Amino acid sequence: MSEVVLYKEGALTPAQVAHLAEVPPELEWLANITNDKTRRAYKLDVGEFSQFLGLTRPEEFRTVTRAHVIAWRELLERRDLSPPTIRRKLSALSSLFEYLCEKNAVAGNPVDGVKRPMVNSNEGSTPALSDAQARRLLEAPPEDTLKGVRDRAIIATLLYHGMRREELCSLKVKDLQSRQGVIHFKVKGKRGKIRFVPAHAQAQRLIESYLLLAGHGDDNDGPLFRPVRNNRTGELDRPLNANSLYRNVVRKYGQDTGLNIEVNGLCVHSMRATAATNALSHEADIAKVQEWLGHANVSTTRLYDRRKTKPEDSPTFRVRY
Repeated sequence: MSEVVLYKEGALTPAQVAHLAEVPPELEWLANITNDKTRRAYKLDVGEFSQFLGLTRPEEFRTVTRAHVIAWRELLERRDLSPPTIRRKLSALSSLFEYLCEKNAVAGNPVDGVKRPMVNSNEGSTPALSDAQARRLLEAPPEDTLKGVRDRAIIATLLYHGMRREELCSLKVKDLQSRQGVIHFKVKGKRGKIRFVPAHAQAQRLIESYLLLAGHGDDNDGPLFRPVRNNRTGELDRPLNANSLYRNVVRKYGQDTGLNIEVNGLCVHSMRATAATNALSHEADIAKVQEWLGHANVSTTRLYDRRKTKPEDSPTFRVRY
């Protein structure tokens, strides 16, 4: 699918006005997805469906039937894709047709009624760390280098506040704000939603040490966490890259401490899962945790609620011979 052309500021020419009037709703749908990551994934998923059916023009989506969707689902299953992946691809297609229904371009959503693979909805698949493992990770970075001081502050911010990696990377110095006498993070979440998260005292102390050593504590409009070196351009007053956060912080110290062997699938999101699981295990209100994490639906928050699945509560440890 092609994308809607974005025009520069200023009055549109008559030709541009006419062009926008002719934009099919199939392209409007894609342009209206504000999250870049979601838009890329949905574009790929719907593009894959288009190739499967041989669709060449956006308007041809209006000929799609439920039988076409079922045939595509069966193809995805034969490719041995995971159930969550198949569900995501069907969700992308369903999102498109929901939009077409709203625009009266189609009479119904052909994805409705198409059975989707079952997934374990009782517990998330992202691994969470134990308290001891979390402490090892917090203490892993050295305290005598700028990178080490920065990385301690980053890991603490992730483990104590449950932020997404994109949220952490987009933090600016001015996003540390005092509200009612308590320092808060101003976090920009998905779909541009803003939430204020109180800063944990330990993380606040580490961030203050980092800013003092790095010397950009007065650069209010600049990024809070920055690269310590840039071999390509030398530019350091820019935000951290989300992929770099994984490679150079979480994966690095996971390897240094052996956690990448102990915890299968250790990633940045594991820090978020750890924070949420820990808060819930210590009797945090699940509605407050939902707000804290920036979840739109409490069912997502429940994936981190593992209070009923503690290993020590298993009947295994009640067996006696």
